[in-house]
Amino acid sequence: MRRTTGWRVGVPVVAALAGLLFATSATTAHGADLRVIGRSDLADLVARMQRTVNGETKKLAALQQRVRDLTDQAARTDGRVAQLRTAADELAGSVGLRPETGPGLIVTLDDAPPLRGAAANAVPPDYLVVHQQDIQAVVNALWAGGARAISLQGKRLVATSAVRCVGNTLLLEGVVYSPPYVIAAVGDPDRLRAALDADPNVTIYRQYVAAYHLGYQVRTAQHLTVPAYDGSLTLVHAAVLPPQTGGQPPRTPAAPLAGGSSP
Repeated sequence: MRRTTGWRVGVPVVAALAGLLFATSATTAHGADLRVIGRSDLADLVARMQRTVNGETKKLAALQQRVRDLTDQAARTDGRVAQLRTAADELAGSVGLRPETGPGLIVTLDDAPPLRGAAANAVPPDYLVVHQQDIQAVVNALWAGGARAISLQGKRLVATSAVRCVGNTLLLEGVVYSPPYVIAAVGDPDRLRAALDADPNVTIYRQYVAAYHLGYQVRTAQHLTVPAYDGSLTLVHAAVLPPQTGGQPPRTPAAPLAGGSSP
């Protein structure tokens, strides 16, 4: 009798709780698939942010051109400005603010084609995509080979450039790029190619190329132009936070327990 009574009481309670959960879910979703909404919102957010970055990039280019025009105008009438302009022009090439033209190499990295059959489950997905360290290995090898200028996806790389990969996409100067990744370097083609062949990290990538068919192509260009750097020149660095004026005070060294022991 106790088992029968418990069953009769439990069924209505469980049914009531299930109904409450269904009602709450329906109210929250407003009749839509929550997973679809999440994906849609994320895609819309990425698209909006990309449009914002593109708009700000155009504004930056216009302002930079305005600064150059005003500097040229002032240099024609002010000897001090003209002197400073000449000094800046002499340094512009070494910091990437001028285009660089000459022979060089074009290196293309690409993800592997999708695997099919049993191999699709046997090979980790990370083996089939180009990673940040692969791009960085090629760039570092080209610098070591005497490259005078390097671009990635058509954007000039300078000392402050940061190459970041998010999943199988590349983030550079606030812009997202998808493979294939094209790296162009102006310099002696033979020295650049030898540096790629000698670099141990590039060698590892080429082993994955042979095993999993990742993309790796190196070709010589007799006339190659790497554009000038057009990104921000402002350095952003970490700073010490000011002393706290309220809230929880910072921790102080813990006093030893009685008897000199500690937990």
